[in-house]
Amino acid sequence: MRKGMRDEVQGNDDGVAVRAAGTSWRAASRAVCLTAAVLLIGCGGGAPSDGTNGAKGSADSTTRAATAGENTPGAANGTVAGKTRVVLLGTSLTAGLGLPPEQAYPALLQVKADSAHLPATIVNAGLSGETSAGALRRAAWVLEQPAALVVLEVGANDGLRGVDPDSTRANLVTLIRTVQRERPEAKIALVQMEAPTNLGAGYTRQFHEAYGRAARETGVPLWPFLLEGVAGVARLNQGDGIHPNREGAQIVAGTMWRVLEPALRALGQP
Repeated sequence: MRKGMRDEVQGNDDGVAVRAAGTSWRAASRAVCLTAAVLLIGCGGGAPSDGTNGAKGSADSTTRAATAGENTPGAANGTVAGKTRVVLLGTSLTAGLGLPPEQAYPALLQVKADSAHLPATIVNAGLSGETSAGALRRAAWVLEQPAALVVLEVGANDGLRGVDPDSTRANLVTLIRTVQRERPEAKIALVQMEAPTNLGAGYTRQFHEAYGRAARETGVPLWPFLLEGVAGVARLNQGDGIHPNREGAQIVAGTMWRVLEPALRALGQP
């Protein structure tokens, strides 16, 4: 397993790091279960052989559909057909591993935007097993489509694999700079992610701080921990103890909506 703990990992594992902010995950027994899941997933267990996330509506197909409007009027400012385009670049958490597409949190955000009468198109660009290095390699391709807001849910798999937090921070900074170069019209938000506690308190602290440092260095807002209120709560997660179930995804959507809604309203201002 130590061979996999490198600064740049190209595997296609479905695991993502989870740690409830400011806690040690409720009980030692859950930490043991998480560690077992990490070991299984970190070795490739459970991942489809084709490298996809196993959920309907892959990031590839979503991105291809979203790219269709690239050259239409309004694309230069991140809108197409009068709708603000929000691209969620992330891991299997964003892709919705183990859930039907309509139950994943990006789809729930779309429902919330529609209900609030905010003309937005939420694009799910999540990819199972994505590391910060992988997201960096994929960013230019994903951003061939227009975007008014790019939300980066990146690095969870770095924490799971024990990647040096300084490398994760450097990748986050470079990723943000890449988005700024590829889509200068787009606003950017970085989502806080956490590392599991089994790698030690020092590592989890450094990993957590890497996000704040990257946000300060680039001047982008840092949004709350994606799995706030969900990580470590068995009834809110699937059998792997890592990916939210339907109820957990609803909580994740609520967490994200609290910051996405005002961002969308701000984008609507002249």
